[in-house]
Amino acid sequence: MTSKELLYVEDALGHEQYFKTQCSETASRIQDSELRAFAQEVQRQHQEIFRNFYNLL
Repeated sequence: MTSKELLYVEDALGHEQYFKTQCSETASRIQDSELRAFAQEVQRQHQEIFRNFYNLL
């Protein structure tokens, strides 16, 4: 992997970590159970994407 490709992966990891954190914080504030479950599912998806990017390293 080139240094430029590594920078892209690191950038993607940072974005996915941010999205996961935002979804988690949002889910904790949502009162509607269906909407909270949706936010938690989106958080899970971002965690999976993060894991996939991390495994590239």
